[in-house]
Amino acid sequence: MNRKTGRLADLPTQFFLVALMVLQLVFLSPTRAEDASADEIWNEIKSCFSPPNGFAGEMGNYRSPLLFEDGRRVNSSEDWRKRRKEIRDKWHGLMGNWPPLLTDPNVTYLDNERRGDIIQHRVQFSMTPQHSTEGYLLVPPGDGPLPAVITVYYEPETAIGRKGENRDFALALARRGYVTLSMGTGASIYYPTKANAELQPLSALAYAAANAYQVVTTRDEVDPNRVGIAGHSYGGKWAMFASCLYDKFACAAWSDPGIVFDETRGNVNYWEPWYLGYDPQKKRPAGIPDNRKPRTGAYKTMVEQGWDLHELHSLMAPRPFLVSGGAEDPPQRWIALNHTVAVNKLLGYRSRVAMTNRPHHSPTPKSNEQMYNFFDYFLKRHEIDAGKQ
Repeated sequence: MNRKTGRLADLPTQFFLVALMVLQLVFLSPTRAEDASADEIWNEIKSCFSPPNGFAGEMGNYRSPLLFEDGRRVNSSEDWRKRRKEIRDKWHGLMGNWPPLLTDPNVTYLDNERRGDIIQHRVQFSMTPQHSTEGYLLVPPGDGPLPAVITVYYEPETAIGRKGENRDFALALARRGYVTLSMGTGASIYYPTKANAELQPLSALAYAAANAYQVVTTRDEVDPNRVGIAGHSYGGKWAMFASCLYDKFACAAWSDPGIVFDETRGNVNYWEPWYLGYDPQKKRPAGIPDNRKPRTGAYKTMVEQGWDLHELHSLMAPRPFLVSGGAEDPPQRWIALNHTVAVNKLLGYRSRVAMTNRPHHSPTPKSNEQMYNFFDYFLKRHEIDAGKQ
């Protein structure tokens, strides 16, 4: 056999070896989230923690969260602890104080299905003392301790990839090794009833998400100190209020909710009764407030007294959060975010406030990857590798 004939005879073997290598790369190699170090993930997201030119250090006309209600300046971490309680008490006082959290959320496993190596459970659980809801609990392989993320939206099917496009946050994160719980609003967003609600609906949703935290942490493989929350649009508002008002969420991602009050944008609609404008005695047509559609509910008081959501954001400090900004949250929202940057600086923390931007409201593959990298860094590699940025 000459050398040429020998090579031709070996080609099937060579093709087999190449094919085997490809299969190993595709099916046996660790995912990026498992393989990447903290440095590698940080290099992907570090630019998101810096305002673009023209917005760094700009504070606008927002009242600083570092001022007590009586005008005194917050000068220390101990001062901030007191000021933080003052902010929380003020917001809860206007929106309605939460009932006690449900330490036993009465979780019922209804059925399950396999989605690759993920087990997807359909579950029913209590979101308030009066209301239960159904959602999907996605569990990846592994004994733990694993990080977890709760995803919130109108209904739970979107985040598991059964509806919409680029909104499958729960499924995508489960594939990266997170236990995820996808939940929707259930039967009602009014507690205890729509006719006589004791909480503004956004506060009631935040309370429901806090109870969902109890659901996730009933799983033995979940690390209760590494649970985040994420949502888009309506879910972005929900995730924002939940993470700001419930300290056990280790970090959060808010996708284009409208992070400040803005009556020039019809989708930044906190004035609506299903958000902060609930008033059982006054009905108003939907839409941007004007003489025909006056402000109502807690929103009316907030605007009249000069409140804005930057004060709520500050309750996150020093917990990290990402604004996945689109049409409703363009780069100029950094003017509001800079106030939480200032709180973190006082507390001795940096790189805790991030924003990405895209031109349109809908999430994109790029904006989602940025979000997932954010969670990987703060719920996985930052803790494992002790944070190297």
